[in-house]
Amino acid sequence: MTEKNKRPLEGIRVIEMGQLLAGPFTGTMLAYFGAEVIKVEPPNGGDPIRGWRLVEDGTSYWFRSLGRNKKSVTLDLRQQQGQALARQLIDKADVVVENFRPGVMEKWGLGPEEIKKTNPELVYARISGFGQTGPYASRPGYASVCEGMSGFRYVNGFADQAPVRPNLSIGDTIAGIHAALGIVMALLAREKGNGSGQVVDVALYESMFNLMEAVVPEYSGAGAIREPSGTTVTGIVPTNTYRCGDGKYVVIGGNGDSVFKRLMEAVGRKDMAEDDRLKSNAGRVEHELEIDKVLACWCLERPSEAVLATLEDVRVPAGPIYNVADMFADPHFQARGLFERVEIDGKPLDIPAIMPKLSGTPGETLWPGGEVGSHNRDVLEGVLSLSESDLARLKQQGVII
Repeated sequence: MTEKNKRPLEGIRVIEMGQLLAGPFTGTMLAYFGAEVIKVEPPNGGDPIRGWRLVEDGTSYWFRSLGRNKKSVTLDLRQQQGQALARQLIDKADVVVENFRPGVMEKWGLGPEEIKKTNPELVYARISGFGQTGPYASRPGYASVCEGMSGFRYVNGFADQAPVRPNLSIGDTIAGIHAALGIVMALLAREKGNGSGQVVDVALYESMFNLMEAVVPEYSGAGAIREPSGTTVTGIVPTNTYRCGDGKYVVIGGNGDSVFKRLMEAVGRKDMAEDDRLKSNAGRVEHELEIDKVLACWCLERPSEAVLATLEDVRVPAGPIYNVADMFADPHFQARGLFERVEIDGKPLDIPAIMPKLSGTPGETLWPGGEVGSHNRDVLEGVLSLSESDLARLKQQGVII
């Protein structure tokens, strides 16, 4: 990559502390776009996510993606020597990312007020379940709990069933995206002449709350509580998921006025396309069940490929429900470069690209997540100028491996 189009965060050093998902996903985004991310892990096994879900040769496939482009350093932060080395690393950094329970970093002497004394330009990103202040700050902040309290879970699922969660840790990932955005904005403010760092306080429940669209003003202005709506969206018709004759599902979004007209003509219901009651979204909302019944029957009478081909011909937004095998087989996913191939001990492994796409300074995967402590020598010698005897002593004390 030339100097002209080098990755946008090159030259920025990040110390990633914490584990599992929210903090590490923040680090992954920053590392992908050029930051030097030094991941601090406990010497007894490293980040627990290394052992989560599907594992090969002692390391999860998940970590190979989440740990990409990062330098793994082991430090036992329960020991004073480990805390002292972490402080030295932070003092030489532009950014620290931590997702411990509020108060833990302060207990170790690594809180932002303490660090500010020696590194006032540091951007200090803190990710927790409920934020650093307020009556719930000390509560355990698992994504599942925070998704529930944010209002996100309430609107998912069907009215007569328990709220549904996606089979993903979406609260952690969304919080990580918010943290990365906050960090980049804080760095930009520093660069534009602010001259000092600041704290980026990210709460999982607030990150999910940020996705809630018009839920708050609708309640404040009209007293309306948005309820779960199954596979539809309240007040927008038609937009739904339909089963086809081959057992596959498709999503159809026909809620624009002109789109709706083309949709109904395509399914053989010109009468509904010309019906004055259905010309606007407000009228279609009143007759949602009638419209959905027509579309459901039409889809069920033909295979999904025929449904999608027909709707594509008349420019009605529609698409299949994909699993990961479908993604790999889709030429558009391939053309857009959504899979990046790495090698683990000579064996190929595909991991997802990280968005967004930048035309002039794109991110890239340089290496997959490595082994625990694989960059101890590189970082502790290269950044902190420790000697061979220093490393041997730290290893004997169990501070590093």
